[in-house]
Amino acid sequence: MLNSKTSTRINRNNELAVHMSWWGMSGLGENGREWTVEEKVRQIAIAGFDGINGFIPSPEDEEVWRRLLDDNGLAFSVNAYPTEAAQMEQYLQKAKGYGGIDFINTQVMIPFLIDKPAVNLLRDLNHLSAEYEIPVFIETHRGTITQDLIRTVDYVQQLGDLPLTIDFSHFVVAGEMHTISDEAEKLLQEVLVHTASIHARVSNGEQVQVDIGAQAEHTMVPHYKRWWKQGMKHWLSRAADSQSFPVVCELGPAPYAITVDEYSGRKQEISDRWQQSLLLKELLHGLWSGIMEE
Repeated sequence: MLNSKTSTRINRNNELAVHMSWWGMSGLGENGREWTVEEKVRQIAIAGFDGINGFIPSPEDEEVWRRLLDDNGLAFSVNAYPTEAAQMEQYLQKAKGYGGIDFINTQVMIPFLIDKPAVNLLRDLNHLSAEYEIPVFIETHRGTITQDLIRTVDYVQQLGDLPLTIDFSHFVVAGEMHTISDEAEKLLQEVLVHTASIHARVSNGEQVQVDIGAQAEHTMVPHYKRWWKQGMKHWLSRAADSQSFPVVCELGPAPYAITVDEYSGRKQEISDRWQQSLLLKELLHGLWSGIMEE
């Protein structure tokens, strides 16, 4: 069983693997034209990302995606949205058939399942992950089984080992955490022990995704940097040699992205989503480098 104290063990053979969200590439381009699939993959590689977090390609697109990933030296992870174990098993079968998938980020789409049935389902997903030998990480996300911070703490306490994708933007906006109380911090720390991956996004307690500024000067950034660093340390304290810690820069298009006029039909975003993604990548690398130098 995991505990809330982080070991001082840091294995410097481990690496950080920053994936770019394929969903986050929606609508991106230049000169009024959206990049093609090939251009998007190339931009991700040129920018120094290690992989893409997307979806299992359709059968007709499989070879294209294999070629693009291989040609650009990128790893691949995917997302799943099950409501029951049988659905997750079907998805794992597809993932196994496709091959080369580093991990599956999973949003369990039953937000009102609670208590023992929820714990049993999460336990079943853990068992399926082990059976198919593909890591399955449960994302902390609104509108899913982990939408509530208190319930999520209960799940990890009961299960002992529940690999989580940490996206605290959802807890922060759901709890209107303009400031982080001691009570909230204690619960967030219990969840952080189970960090298996991180989704990089910042909420201010009212909007789930905000512009953090050109130099990451937003007042909420120090909290997220602290949480991300602690999550990295928890992962490193139990990681095997030469494992890579996956993080995803996941800034979504509208309506996740704040727009100038939501009802104008233009959906002009107030931020440069691509530049913000690059800034998040640099923040994550900086945190990782700092840990390795401690």
